[in-house]
Amino acid sequence: MIERLSKTFLVALVAVVLGLATFNNLTDYGSNFECVKHVLAMDTTFPGNRLMYRSMTSPVVHHLFYASIILWEAATFFAVSLGAWRLWKARHSAAAFTAAKPLAIGAITANLGLWFFAFLTVGGEWFVMWQSQTWNGQNAAFRMFTCIGIILLFLKTPDTETDTPRPPAP
Repeated sequence: MIERLSKTFLVALVAVVLGLATFNNLTDYGSNFECVKHVLAMDTTFPGNRLMYRSMTSPVVHHLFYASIILWEAATFFAVSLGAWRLWKARHSAAAFTAAKPLAIGAITANLGLWFFAFLTVGGEWFVMWQSQTWNGQNAAFRMFTCIGIILLFLKTPDTETDTPRPPAP
């Protein structure tokens, strides 16, 4: 049962980090908003950058983009949390546990999409965030993508444990 408990625990920890990220972005909106604003405005990229036509300086666009990040984080937080709960409830049966995996797998994949698409692809490559010494979130995004991706890979491994008898009801 340790394998199923380990997978459930790590999925629950993904939910915790996503919950904290969502909470932080809602309760300290301004801190990460500044990063989003500067990345979209491309105002700290290399001087003479020929990609500046991509910059977006509208505060409305900045807030919409940031809101979409927060919503994506929140949605995956709730889905990963539900996935962890389903794994927990199914921990005594190998077949039930395997049947409970798809929600957690899908939710974690959706979250990986946030880090890969919004941060590494759109922010990093389209808005050339990698050029900024000040507003570059690629390392943090890569760290999140890698850690959560490793947990997804572990969750996806076949379970080799047999069923665990449930303790008798008191």
